Amino acid sequence: MARTKKQIQTRQNGLLSQIKWGESYTSLFLGAVVVVVALVLVFSFLRGRNDQTQQTTSTSVTAEEQVVNGKIVPKVYTVKEGEDLWHIAQGLYGSGYNWVDLAQENKLTDPNYISVGAKLTVPNVKPKELTTDEVVATQPASIKATSYTVVTGDYLWDIAVRAYGDGFKWVEISKANSLTNPDLIYPGDVLKLPR
Repeated sequence: MARTKKQIQTRQNGLLSQIKWGESYTSLFLGAVVVVVALVLVFSFLRGRNDQTQQTTSTSVTAEEQVVNGKIVPKVYTVKEGEDLWHIAQGLYGSGYNWVDLAQENKLTDPNYISVGAKLTVPNVKPKELTTDEVVATQPASIKATSYTVVTGDYLWDIAVRAYGDGFKWVEISKANSLTNPDLIYPGDVLKLPR
């Protein structure tokens, strides 16, 4: 049976269109497989990450650590550059007021001076918070008189705040007392406070 050229070409075009149709399904199938594999990988990654987080959270406290107020803190803390007891306590306890506990535990003679690299024993105490009454009690009393006797730790700025409610009025106190160097006032000095 002799087929004509036109019949053969029509037959070939039909096969090609079937093959192309088949290629479309093949591409669609392979694309779906790639998407499913990608989803499985993402799911596995997220699940593994979640398991790691749970393992990290559920790990027990080591011998060098302790739990303070639900937070894991070291038993021994190494002082870093620029730190003071207040900021160390703030980081460990969430309250800077616990600096007193750190100073007492480590028997520090001068809590204002701690050296870099010093090892501090961290006591297991609750975070401290000052009550309103304690805050009021820690503030120095205001000055109502027209003169003031300087005590240890006084500065003109602080005296001006207590006397006038404005630290910048230290200049007036300095002028009224003819101070040549306002940074040098000594305990026992009596300062006139202009009103």
